[in-house]
Amino acid sequence: MFTITEVATPKGVVQYREERFTGCRCRISPDRSKRHVLQPLTLPPDTGDCPFCCDRIFSVTPVFPDGRRIIHGESITFPNMFPFGQGHVVTVITDEHRVDTFTRQQIADALSGQVEALLRYDGYPSINMNFLPSAGASMVHPHMQGLSDVRPSRVMELYMEAGRQYQQRHGMNYWDALREEERASGRYLFGDEILWSAHAVPCGEREVRGLLPVSSISEMDPYIDLLARGILEVLAFYRCMGTYAFNMSIFFDKGSEDNGFHAFCSLISRINPNPSSMSDSAFMERMHGEPIVMTIPEEMGDLYRNGKK
Repeated sequence: MFTITEVATPKGVVQYREERFTGCRCRISPDRSKRHVLQPLTLPPDTGDCPFCCDRIFSVTPVFPDGRRIIHGESITFPNMFPFGQGHVVTVITDEHRVDTFTRQQIADALSGQVEALLRYDGYPSINMNFLPSAGASMVHPHMQGLSDVRPSRVMELYMEAGRQYQQRHGMNYWDALREEERASGRYLFGDEILWSAHAVPCGEREVRGLLPVSSISEMDPYIDLLARGILEVLAFYRCMGTYAFNMSIFFDKGSEDNGFHAFCSLISRINPNPSSMSDSAFMERMHGEPIVMTIPEEMGDLYRNGKK
């Protein structure tokens, strides 16, 4: 399912890894961990104007066309005020502005809110999360973001095509083969129905993937609690390793189409928030392979010429 090429350098060995069917690649350089980039957790000061806090959320956040927001437990879901997708929703997970550890119920309720909201759109859905500023979060208050687009994101597209290629060449489902390989490898962490393992060709530091037994988001309800437990297990593992910030994306196929695709949840750890760690690299850049850009290229000429005046 993937290849490893090792190259010797004056400071050790670098691994070049590539997934055979997606072409996704990464470089692993274990000696870079000696740079001591792990910083103590330092959060930015509260400004008192967070739109996700309970004293403001119902007055400043938008509502769905039916005039409502979706509420599950503590979680509150509503349309994103600044969308970068055809369907883009936000779920505020907790009443608390800052959270050290989530409960299973908090994550399960937030996932339920995301699922209910994304079922309103006809596209390729994903549930995503940037936790803390160093992971690209613009808000410290913990929240998830759901996207649904007519076209799948770049990474989703690669895995859909990989599944088709694998079925044609080997006569079996790509995801079933992947589950077998991961379960038998040293990358396997835990789980059965949802199998969690360290991804062989990681898109970020300590990437862990949970392979779900379903394809579409409409099938998720029976697995929400189990998925929440798995996510918390991975986050506890990250904390044991000294990192708190993370990105998460859960990818689903469109509607009830049977393309042989299996949904999966991917998490990566990020550097701890510290005075130098603000990041504009978030889940779209790291997990979906599609940068979110604010400046229209066709406007750059005027911006350049006006700046020269």
